[in-house]
Amino acid sequence: MLFRVRTSLTAGAAILATASSAAAAGGETARAPVTGSRLTLAHVAEGGPATEVSLTCDPDGGRHPKPAQACAELARVGADPAKLKPADRYCFLLYQPVTARLSGVWRGRAVKWAHQYGNNCEMNRATGVLFDF
Repeated sequence: MLFRVRTSLTAGAAILATASSAAAAGGETARAPVTGSRLTLAHVAEGGPATEVSLTCDPDGGRHPKPAQACAELARVGADPAKLKPADRYCFLLYQPVTARLSGVWRGRAVKWAHQYGNNCEMNRATGVLFDF
């Protein structure tokens, strides 16, 4: 009789362990990384018309003139243009304000960014190929 109780307890413990590991395995499904980004980039000079292009990444494309380079830059900074390192070049001190804007979805996350620069040269120095269109 003692043997039957121990066998039953051991068998019950094995069943529970199998069930819990199966549930854990089912609950821990690996998520594939989110790819595919759709962005709208624009810049507008004060009092002038906006210039706007589309940019897709993963795969790279859209109306941006250099989509592969722009996507690589965005990937490096997590789609935050404020984190881009400005180029080491001089811009004239000419005040002609221009606003750069980025909005859309970056790898499954909504993004929106805007910044006003003193002129077009300053914008291009700060953002590289991103707003060079």
